[in-house]
Amino acid sequence: MHPQIVWFKRDLRLHDHAPLLAAAARGPVLPLYIVEPQLWTQADSSSRHWQFIQSSLRDLQNALRSLGGLLQVERGEAIEVLRQLKTRIGPFALWSHEETGNAWTFARDRQVASWCRTEGIRWQELPANGVVRHLRNRDGWAAARNAVMQAPRLAAPTQLRFFAIANEEQANDRSSAALEEPLVGMATAGRVQAGGRREGLAVLESFLQSRSSRYMRTISKPGISVRHCSRLSAHIAYGTLSVREIDQATAARQALLASEPNPGSADWAQQLQAFRSRLAWRCHFVQKLEQQPAIEFRCMHPAFEGMRESEFRADFFDAWHAGRTGYPLIDACMRSLQANGWITFRMRALLVSFASYHLWLDWRRTAPVLAQLFTDYEPGIHYSQFQMQSGVTGINAVRMYNPVKQSIEHDPEGKFIRRYLPELRNLPDELIHEPWKADSPPRDYPPPVVDHEATARAARQKMAPYWRGEDFRDQAQEVFRRLGSRNRPTETRRRAEARATTKAKAATTATTSASTQMSLGLDEAD
Repeated sequence: MHPQIVWFKRDLRLHDHAPLLAAAARGPVLPLYIVEPQLWTQADSSSRHWQFIQSSLRDLQNALRSLGGLLQVERGEAIEVLRQLKTRIGPFALWSHEETGNAWTFARDRQVASWCRTEGIRWQELPANGVVRHLRNRDGWAAARNAVMQAPRLAAPTQLRFFAIANEEQANDRSSAALEEPLVGMATAGRVQAGGRREGLAVLESFLQSRSSRYMRTISKPGISVRHCSRLSAHIAYGTLSVREIDQATAARQALLASEPNPGSADWAQQLQAFRSRLAWRCHFVQKLEQQPAIEFRCMHPAFEGMRESEFRADFFDAWHAGRTGYPLIDACMRSLQANGWITFRMRALLVSFASYHLWLDWRRTAPVLAQLFTDYEPGIHYSQFQMQSGVTGINAVRMYNPVKQSIEHDPEGKFIRRYLPELRNLPDELIHEPWKADSPPRDYPPPVVDHEATARAARQKMAPYWRGEDFRDQAQEVFRRLGSRNRPTETRRRAEARATTKAKAATTATTSASTQMSLGLDEAD
């Protein structure tokens, strides 16, 4: 029987792994992970991602060893690795999950598919995490996704028949070298969240049993949210846990809490329901990239192309990137992110909003910066959210956050700010959010790079002509048809589609809130 190669990509686990079980039913299995040098030269890649993957691969390797096998780790471009394997082991079948990644992985998969057809190799890609490939229409997608979440989880195999490679000791040495060798030229600054399935299960358990009790109450707080947000996003992004097993474990805990007579248990169950909603939103955003990969580079609404790029200010970009804008919460968030690789969603939205509106930076310049810093970088969420927070979708409310108001609301005593901006540590609470108002402003902290109120007004004025464009409404409705949420009553959806333009235009006058779960940082507990 031909060997069955299982290509692990963003699914670094044995549990709930359909390609692995399907392959094992058809012949001896050769588990494979490919370290692709070109992938790690992309603008959105960083050593922080690799370190999380590396620890997850070590955990996966141990799990396979317990079954008597080995994860074959090869370094090289995918087609070349597969070509060499074919030379060494002969014909094989290839299995993997469908991957919704960045443009580079999308192009690589198309090239691999072409090579497989040419070589007569059958490559079976199976759906992942409720995302539907070749979806014709978003109508009914939510029901399809929910059906996947409710289906029984697939148990991890208790035994596997592994394909034995000739010169196995040499293959093991090469695999160990490929896994342990640092990626050339990549140094990691700050902490990196630990990867691996065992770590993911521990994080899930602590969230469900204790940390989630204050989930929604703290989700917008830049410091204490580190305790009560799930911290599962990196584990979902690289697949040490599946979305389905997290959703089902959460539902089971929710049902147990709902059955208890304690009033606090009912509230806790509601906190978990909010978390499950964010798991569904995650799938919704990844589905957008699956349907329209171009949103990594092109505005969802074409009217906004070129709106910001001609006014690019390198000094503004550098100040934002370095955490030296003169706005304490903005700078503390950026420095926290650089130190920990995570910050709560509201603060992510604040960083993007400030860069897009107050500094008028194009999202395509700022998106790679945060992609590299987020340990939990998920392309489908990342680019959809960047476009939403930058106001270029044409179908979402424009969220123009006031950096001072957000600072006062979410860090009133300045604890988070003082932790990451030691140069402001001695300021009193009444000045910590606006240090430029002090009689003697701190010498080692910059004044504001812009007047946030004046630049917010200017941003609204700059955007207004785009909303009034001749074809804007028709194009917005087309965006909604392709990518808009259908998880609401039909009449409400119809009205939302019809009012896409006026809804977003009116929202430019208010500082609004946002919520979508992304995930956790490491030393920030208040």
